[in-house]
Amino acid sequence: MLAAIAPAEAISGGHGRPRAGLKAVVDALGLLLAAPFTLLGSPVTWLELLAFVLSLWMVFANMRVQLIAWPLAIVSSLAYMVLFAHSKLYGEASLQIFFVLIAAWGWWQWKFGRLADGSALKVRRIDMQTSLIVIAATGAAWPVLGLALRRFTDSDVPFFDALPTAASVAGQWLLGRQYVENWPVWLGVNIASVALFAYKGLWLTVLLYALFAVLSVVGWRAWAQRAATP
Repeated sequence: MLAAIAPAEAISGGHGRPRAGLKAVVDALGLLLAAPFTLLGSPVTWLELLAFVLSLWMVFANMRVQLIAWPLAIVSSLAYMVLFAHSKLYGEASLQIFFVLIAAWGWWQWKFGRLADGSALKVRRIDMQTSLIVIAATGAAWPVLGLALRRFTDSDVPFFDALPTAASVAGQWLLGRQYVENWPVWLGVNIASVALFAYKGLWLTVLLYALFAVLSVVGWRAWAQRAATP
């Protein structure tokens, strides 16, 4: 894993530009995974700080339905993918790959997406049938993902890791389609994530997700008001 990245000197040699490029990547990861300070006894890396700032910016942009939220989601997800893999949270790490892909989709949806009647995508309430499909799909995905994490990784919390991972997929789809109900889903995800990251000692990320939980309530209210406006 990233904790065992080879020293930059071990990559040097006479193999030309590809090896030099790999050395630069390893050097950059080494710097980003360095911890400038500790919080509650656990190290806080530069990468966690970067992801923290970008993620907060992203949520505020989501609340205002601003298109910049999606490129911010892509960059912050890549940062958290590395951070979570480094902490052996493989479900959360793999989820970031999905977030990058669906952020590209969400970016397109917010810019070019249409409703069934051909009108531009807008903030609205979800219908009962779609809601039941989302709940059923999330409930089915959770144990399947948990079993996969237990079988194929060394995660020490496979089902706990799988719960916010599965729910986040639903939340991201609802957000991309501008359903108000993405916010209560994110509220649940953020509360579960606070406990998960506290267990792993990622205290700055705990603070971030606690803020996310509060902002989920604020975003829920703001989008509900937007949906009620003709």
